[in-house]
Amino acid sequence: MSEQSKTVRMFVNGQAMSGGSINFALKDAKFLGATSTAARYRFYSVRDEFPGLWPVEQGGQSIPGELYEVTYAQLRDSLLPNEPSELELGVIEMEDGSGSLSMKMRAEEIDAEGVVDITNEGGWLKYLARKA
Repeated sequence: MSEQSKTVRMFVNGQAMSGGSINFALKDAKFLGATSTAARYRFYSVRDEFPGLWPVEQGGQSIPGELYEVTYAQLRDSLLPNEPSELELGVIEMEDGSGSLSMKMRAEEIDAEGVVDITNEGGWLKYLARKA
């Protein structure tokens, strides 16, 4: 297997999901299905433009999203260049106990202006639907 064809799992929970403004970045990725994180995260809206995960020791919830299988090249060349600077790549725990790559809030952005905790909203799409 060549380096270019090796794959990793990528969990998305915002604008990279189906129908989102940067889902085009995953057009060549394999969709593995809708899923959720383990109940170890808080979820934030950043200026109502995109969401971000934040791992917590207590008070976390399971956050819904989508799982994709991506090559390192797709991740490097297509998805990551389209992600906001307030987010960084990390490893998260999924509801089944497995791991996945995902974008997370940068620590210095949690208290920034326009960042609102939406953990209890049921995910990004439900939050946006309520705001509409």
